[in-house]
Amino acid sequence: MSTSWWHASLPDADRVPRASLPGDIDADVAIVGAGYTGLWTAYALNRADPSLRIVVCEREIAGFGASGRNGGWCSSFFAGPNATAMQGAMFANLDAIERMVTDEAIDCDWARGGVVHVATRPEHVPRMHAELAHARKHGFGEGDYRILEPDEAQAMIGCTPNLGTLFSPHCAAIHPAKLARNLARIVEARGVAIYERTPVTAIAPRRVTTAHGTVRAEVVVRATEAFTAEFPAQHRWVAPIYSLMIATEPLPESFWKDAGLTERPTFADYRHMIIYGQRTADDRFAFGGRGTPYHFGSRIRSSYEIDRRVQDSLHATLRSLFPALGDARITHRWGGAVAVPRDWSPSVGFDRTTGMAWGGGYVGDGVSTTHLAGCTIADLVLGRDSELVHLPWVGHRSRDWEPEPLRWLGVNAGRWLATSIDAAETRGRDPKLRKRVLGALLGE
Repeated sequence: MSTSWWHASLPDADRVPRASLPGDIDADVAIVGAGYTGLWTAYALNRADPSLRIVVCEREIAGFGASGRNGGWCSSFFAGPNATAMQGAMFANLDAIERMVTDEAIDCDWARGGVVHVATRPEHVPRMHAELAHARKHGFGEGDYRILEPDEAQAMIGCTPNLGTLFSPHCAAIHPAKLARNLARIVEARGVAIYERTPVTAIAPRRVTTAHGTVRAEVVVRATEAFTAEFPAQHRWVAPIYSLMIATEPLPESFWKDAGLTERPTFADYRHMIIYGQRTADDRFAFGGRGTPYHFGSRIRSSYEIDRRVQDSLHATLRSLFPALGDARITHRWGGAVAVPRDWSPSVGFDRTTGMAWGGGYVGDGVSTTHLAGCTIADLVLGRDSELVHLPWVGHRSRDWEPEPLRWLGVNAGRWLATSIDAAETRGRDPKLRKRVLGALLGE
């Protein structure tokens, strides 16, 4: 298994597992998964009703999965076709997370520097303007999205080339493992029972079966994200697609004088194969992207977290954006699986007849969306008629992914097309047909 920079930089005490489930127990709410979705749900339920007996079961340790090893973007962006309807709620959601981080004194290297999407090739400029036009069409103003022309953009992010950026203030850079481990500590201090090293073998109405015993509860919350594909009954609900990362050694102030990112905005560009990065609190780059193959049968393996070819390509991309990086060392390589529903649309829901609740399918935008999910699940479970329970992602059901080998062929064809389109544009070509095929695969 790879070790992310985020986990490696935690104090030793923060990596010590909690006790496993001691045997059969009863609870009011059983939550499967101690990532952000499970922890935010436990926090929201406990705050609303401290008398609830809440049990969280986690196979490894809290924050082990995507919650503790992502790019550290706490953004207001929502994956899926309901993005416009959800956007106002997501803006308010980021404010709520910031208040909670402040009120609970959570040390997670929070820096609300916004996000910049950079046009690093001429082909990116019209995409940037089209994204701004889309935002304006749906009522989002200068305070939400604005284009920075090259001179102003260069002062914010000194990458090369920089043909302008689309800036939004609705994003914060964080240390994701610190947030996960601190959030676990907070909910545990409030009386929530968290059992780590407790693999769940079956999820059923009012019953969670683990390797160490059974939890019986009126409400069962599935918060398993990419690991959902490992349960036979949910095998085709999401496709686990790996996203990989690298971290550099700390870089000197002389480098950052030109590279910028002074307020620690997160950053990406407009290529089809997604990249994402941040300047960490200790002046490293944490930089990641997609590109690794989808593995047949939705397999999840620790060995997939290192792909030298993909991570070397990420390193080359980072150096192309910041040539002054030079020979700075890459100290950590890691990765993890992102949960992608067939229609790329996250969802939350609660079936009162079975007592089953769920949240997930965030397509890599889960750091903040999980908080909205947790608050929404709490309102659904408690029967509160809030604005959250009427949002369009509530009760949404994505259709299943195709069976293998169609799933393997389709997902990897999309990966190949994205890489191929970027390569063609680098050579000055416009691969219109490949773009149309990729758009069809993505449902655009």
